[in-house]
Amino acid sequence: MPVNYSTAAKNARLNAVVAQIDAGAGAGKLKIRDSSNVVLATLTLADPCGTVSAGVLTFDFDPDISDTSADAPGTAANAIITDDADTTVISGLTVGTSGTNVVLDSVSITAGQTVTITAGTITHAADT
Repeated sequence: MPVNYSTAAKNARLNAVVAQIDAGAGAGKLKIRDSSNVVLATLTLADPCGTVSAGVLTFDFDPDISDTSADAPGTAANAIITDDADTTVISGLTVGTSGTNVVLDSVSITAGQTVTITAGTITHAADT
C-alpha cells in the first residue's frame, strides 16, 4: 500500500529543510558542480533561503543571486545546498536553463565569469 502525506506534512518536512539551511549565523550556500562534482560556482543564499507552500520549497532568488567570479570552468551538471558551515543539507539537485531544480543563465561556465541563478525550487516527492 502506498504511503501518502498530507500537504501539511509535506510542508512541515520542507520547512525543516529550510530551518537546517538557515540554522547558522550566516546564510546557506548553493554550489553548482560539474559531472565530477567539482565546484564551479558558489552562491550565497538569502536568509531566510525561501518559503514553502503546497509541498514546494521556492528559494528566494528575487533579486537573482550571482557568483561574480566562478571558481572553475566546466559544464554545470548538479548542485548542492549547504548551511553556512559548508555542511551539505541537500544534494542531487538538477541544474539547467529551464525545467530543473536550479535555473541558471547558462550551464557553460568559465572561471572568473558571473554565474546567475534566476529560479530554484524543490518539490516534495510524490506519494509512494
